[in-house]
Amino acid sequence: MEGLVMQTVGWIGLGAMGNPMAANLLRAGYEVYVHNRTKERAEPLLQAGAKWAQSPREVCELSDVIVTMVADAAAIEQLLTMPDGILASELRGKTVVNMSTIGPGDTRKFAEMVHQHGGDFLDAPVSGSVKPAQEGQLVILVGGEADVVERCQPMFGVLGKSTIHFGDVGNGSAAKLVINSLLAMITQGISEALVMASGLGLNKDQVAALISESALNTPFFQMKKGMLLQEEFPPAFALKLMAKDLKLAADEAIRHNVPLPVVATVLNTYLAANANGKGDLDVASIYLQLKELAGLGNDEKR
Repeated sequence: MEGLVMQTVGWIGLGAMGNPMAANLLRAGYEVYVHNRTKERAEPLLQAGAKWAQSPREVCELSDVIVTMVADAAAIEQLLTMPDGILASELRGKTVVNMSTIGPGDTRKFAEMVHQHGGDFLDAPVSGSVKPAQEGQLVILVGGEADVVERCQPMFGVLGKSTIHFGDVGNGSAAKLVINSLLAMITQGISEALVMASGLGLNKDQVAALISESALNTPFFQMKKGMLLQEEFPPAFALKLMAKDLKLAADEAIRHNVPLPVVATVLNTYLAANANGKGDLDVASIYLQLKELAGLGNDEKR
């Protein structure tokens, strides 16, 4: 592969999602420079051929495309504005791609900051959790100029199974809030059904089998079924991040005068679960919060 397909990529943020995504680029033959607050997170990638950059500024100086995959808007702003940050580098001819989940307003603000320094900007958050990230099966939700999206499409093709271009900068972030809100509602709906089943004295395994055989079965339910039945929730998508995303969605709904009664209710459940120490568990652990609310103890596990 030549030319645009093999642009040098700088990757900032090597958490549960960033690490496997950067690894996929390495396997596809990309030259990848990486940076993270803690270098230890980068060790598997460095052993696989990635190169370490000492700062976000150095990432930019060495790369054509700079990807950020961090927790929230505050982290993005710090990466941009710190003394050795992204904006301290010459950005002409470079593209900053934010794949973190943040609000559309912050996205547009950061895009303007990058544009003022001569760079291009895309917001490209992803739909999918750790396993799809490992398998390159994410859905990339993009906002930005069409020619910039086209330039980055070979990279997106390695990271995901499809790319959906939603139009202007900020629209990718808006689309991510839409899909995560639906994910949160579905997760709580499944959890409420299983809590209801336990409260009515039904066998939880049999109810899970019922859902699996019904028109309401989904790949997502099959993905989370084992967690829900065993009540063990290793984080593929941490509950605290869903709580953050739901708050962003609720804020956007208020800003645009869009009533979202179910999202508002679900947000309160996730905030309570986070406050009750479940934030680092998988999003499906919302089941535990609902189970506790119903007063069902461990003996009601099945």
